[in-house]
Amino acid sequence: MNRSCVVAVDAMGGDKAPAEIVAGALRAAEQLDVGILLAGTKDEIVPLLPDGVAPEGVEVLPTTEVISMHEDPASSVRAKKDSSIVQCARAVREDRAQAMVGAGNTGATMAAGLLRMGRIRGVKRPAIGVPIPTPGREPQLLVDGGAAVDCAPEWLVQFARLGRTYSRLRFGIDEPRVGLLSNGEEPGKGDQLRKETFRLLDGVPGFIGNVEGRDFFTDRVDVVVTDGFTGNVVLKTIEGALRSFASTVFGALESSDEAKRAAEVVTGPLLEAAAPYVPDNTGGAVLLGVDGVCVISHGSSTATAIVNAVRVAADAVEGRSVDQLKEAIADAG
Repeated sequence: MNRSCVVAVDAMGGDKAPAEIVAGALRAAEQLDVGILLAGTKDEIVPLLPDGVAPEGVEVLPTTEVISMHEDPASSVRAKKDSSIVQCARAVREDRAQAMVGAGNTGATMAAGLLRMGRIRGVKRPAIGVPIPTPGREPQLLVDGGAAVDCAPEWLVQFARLGRTYSRLRFGIDEPRVGLLSNGEEPGKGDQLRKETFRLLDGVPGFIGNVEGRDFFTDRVDVVVTDGFTGNVVLKTIEGALRSFASTVFGALESSDEAKRAAEVVTGPLLEAAAPYVPDNTGGAVLLGVDGVCVISHGSSTATAIVNAVRVAADAVEGRSVDQLKEAIADAG
């Protein structure tokens, strides 16, 4: 493929794989001028290609194994060396691709990236950086979204540095403000992990102190740092709350004839306002701290989600994000 950036896509990962994944990868190759390396079972991928042939800019990487959503991440990555997600990570390591995208088992995607691409020198533990849509401004970045469940304070300090650097690169924020997620704004709030992390973060560029759950979707903070257990609970809570709110609003618009008439006027603006909160539009999360670009899309990704995930991956390659993250860790000593 004669293209400056090649993105390896796990065609078998996700609830709607391989059809939606392949469709998104094909669109990405056409719209974004990137090369696509589609990893997966050839017999399932080829029938989804135009006339059974990979178009320009797309290459099929045949694999014989698939890691399901319910398999243990670490053991399955070690055992299934010819799985689609492992081969994506291997392609990046061997420079056959410059980035990878996976929408399947999040733990397996993370493990494949870590075991095959390795960590940036000095990084204790990689973290997932998840964009949180914020009205009227660039998204916030939540770090960690679930990679490191049990954390040491030093890891959270590295998450802050990684998140701040990536927020600057991806969202163009000159001086991202970093907050430590806790149960109160005061310096003494939180459990022992939060208290010790606060002490280590004090004086780190961009650190503004503790932030609370109510500070999401606001202009108060750009990067929210927490352990992966808490971060994942936050993400699922936000997802559930948004889904409940949307169901309530659109249910109300169907509740009476008057409401239905009003819906003819307001539905369009409501859908437009809600667009940033649709997971398919975010472009996915990034595994920060590995020595390569790894984008994790959500499990129910559609073709649109894959296009946006590939866009994020290509932008990260073009912006030399891994080199920038290496510098941030090296500068911290």
